[in-house]
Amino acid sequence: QVQLVVPMAVVFGPGSVPADLPSPLPFRDVQEMEISVNVRTSVTSRYEMHYRSATGQEEAALAAATAQEADAALHPLQDTTLGSLTMYVVPETTSLLPQGINVYVGKHRSALVRAGGSLAALQARLREVTQVMSFTASSIAAALSDRVPDGQLSPDARRYLKSSLGYEITFSLLNPDPKSHTVDWDIEGAVNRYVKPVLDKLSLVANFSVDSQILYYAVLGVTPRYDKESSSFLLSAHSLPHVINPVEARLGSSAASLYPVLNFLLYVPEHSHSPLYIQDKDGAPVSTNAFHSPRWGGIMVYNVEAPASPQASLPLHVDVDMARVMEVFLAQLRLLFGLSREEVPPEFLLESPGNEGLADWELDHLLWAHTVENIATVSTTLTSLAQLLDKIGNIVIKDDVASEVYRAVASVQSAVTKLSLGHLHAAFQASKEAVTSSERAFFDPSLLHLLYFPDDQKFAIYIPLFLPMAVPILLSLAKIVRETRLHKKEPTKMD
Repeated sequence: QVQLVVPMAVVFGPGSVPADLPSPLPFRDVQEMEISVNVRTSVTSRYEMHYRSATGQEEAALAAATAQEADAALHPLQDTTLGSLTMYVVPETTSLLPQGINVYVGKHRSALVRAGGSLAALQARLREVTQVMSFTASSIAAALSDRVPDGQLSPDARRYLKSSLGYEITFSLLNPDPKSHTVDWDIEGAVNRYVKPVLDKLSLVANFSVDSQILYYAVLGVTPRYDKESSSFLLSAHSLPHVINPVEARLGSSAASLYPVLNFLLYVPEHSHSPLYIQDKDGAPVSTNAFHSPRWGGIMVYNVEAPASPQASLPLHVDVDMARVMEVFLAQLRLLFGLSREEVPPEFLLESPGNEGLADWELDHLLWAHTVENIATVSTTLTSLAQLLDKIGNIVIKDDVASEVYRAVASVQSAVTKLSLGHLHAAFQASKEAVTSSERAFFDPSLLHLLYFPDDQKFAIYIPLFLPMAVPILLSLAKIVRETRLHKKEPTKMD
């Protein structure tokens, strides 16, 4: 039974305290909610709320002109522990929040919430904010997707990447027609400028490695349809799944990888199929001219402008606009990690994370999901190992395998305890150690079940070998026994 505890500070600014508070400030309140996964598994979410008045420094920060300035000024004053949240309640007549906006979620672990008049209205609003900033029932269900019945899963749940100790990101430029196009892309500069800040932030979650490659004469494997009206070529939505396999055969990156590989492909259409556009299910052109595949990566089609004069010499020199390309790839990366912002209520205003690619609370969102998923993975792995050992009675458990199992159990128990105390970072680290130890134990070469045979198989193998040798031996023994008996019956001569 896993309990997720979120420490929350609810700070009332001047003129925002509801009249129906149950007791004078400061006071504490606890709200619990059960997230049911299946018949046997449920996760309890517990919000430990500490209500208090704003300090002098916080009041000064809340007097800023804009919500962005207030968020920046409040950041040094708040609790920055992973998994914790700070809600600043501002009066209904505040000028910090635009008209029609009740909640402003900043870059860090805080939000500005418009007072709802009564405590019940405020708590309902706070509940919505915590669902956005910490975890939701759907994000926990997606993390435990292996245990959730298929009918209860949202379509997006299978899109997210499974928790792993590391990920490999490969950027590939596909140039199927090098005779017509000479393509230059500053991938190293683009990675350092756009991707590295995001991966630095995500380094807490897993290890990342990035590489790139250029593939020539690599075609999509699907012939696009020519549209006379727009004088362009079109790829329909139902043909997009058939693009992946032919391209993946050329990538060759996942063959020697220990970790999941994320493929981001930039495809420059051949001269005879330019320009090439992707259509959605309704037949409308996709604005980004890109699509993504769940748990695999994404492909973007980069059209080259036709030369001004037909007599232009080939190959054409193409300089890729990396800012436009990386904007699409980073959006796809966020989708694959389950950090999309599509489900936010309309009265919420979310601050853009800027160069870092994700806000602090989004990192926490990822850590919550991965910690729960790691605990479930360890539970499944150790259960499978126990079942294997029960089936093979004569299997030998070495001391190092036993110690890994004990370490995995101790680490997963520590992770569950840390979660119940609200220590997200320590819980995540313990869950990672538990996964490592359980995988080492499960995949230890000495536990290979092919090394051990059931008794009936042993008899089936050895009887045909020993029976031919046993027949003369048994006949000789019978002869010896018979001669011994005859020898005893013969009368002895007395001199």
